[in-house]
Amino acid sequence: MCHDTDSRPPAPPRSGDVVERGTLTLTSADGTAVAAAYAAPAGEARVGVVLLPDVRGLHPYYVALAERFAEAGLPAVAVDWFGRTAGLPESGARGQDFDWRAHLPQVAAAGVDADVTAAVAYLRQRTRPDLPVVTVGFCFGGSHAWRLAGGDLDLAGSVGLYGRPELTGDAPALRPTLMVVAGADAATPVEDQLALAERLRAGGAEVETAVYDGAPHSFFDRAHGDWAEACSDVWRRVLALTDRVAAG
Repeated sequence: MCHDTDSRPPAPPRSGDVVERGTLTLTSADGTAVAAAYAAPAGEARVGVVLLPDVRGLHPYYVALAERFAEAGLPAVAVDWFGRTAGLPESGARGQDFDWRAHLPQVAAAGVDADVTAAVAYLRQRTRPDLPVVTVGFCFGGSHAWRLAGGDLDLAGSVGLYGRPELTGDAPALRPTLMVVAGADAATPVEDQLALAERLRAGGAEVETAVYDGAPHSFFDRAHGDWAEACSDVWRRVLALTDRVAAG
């Protein structure tokens, strides 16, 4: 399990008003109906965020995390992975009884790309056509965030927290990338994640790694109360990346 069923995200270091929040349905680039959550800040949008959840899809944690990013001044869309095989969740988000294990093996990179494309388009529809967009992913979503640092999608940067290098493919990173690594990650060896960073750097990519010694897998969500200082540093690094993107 990537986080407790009632876990909620840590607060960002800066906070403003949120003028819109809630769940919705997007039409993916391949026509699939995809559950999503959207939250918007009160101020002008300078950078947008697409949130890529862990294995459980659009859990309420990610609905709340979209609001946290809006508090930090960034409009955010969180997407669900499972529209193609499980349909839309009745409540708007996936419940704790959702059998993600049955559906996760059927999630393909092409479907992820189609869903992210729809989320980017929605952010730009709600803000401005040239809005730069950064992906922020966790666990399974973190792997795809690292993968999406390369490829053809119109993204300005990628952040992945405790992903799996074997899911990232061989494409070189073309965009600024932040890799957040749990120092005591029992799911993926730290050295494998750092080796991925070195491979991407060897290809000319701008890759920042942040290793938090002793932190468990999913410390930003399921254990943020015990890792408050590390979570604050993650927020700082993520917002530093989005601020740089906003500045061009």
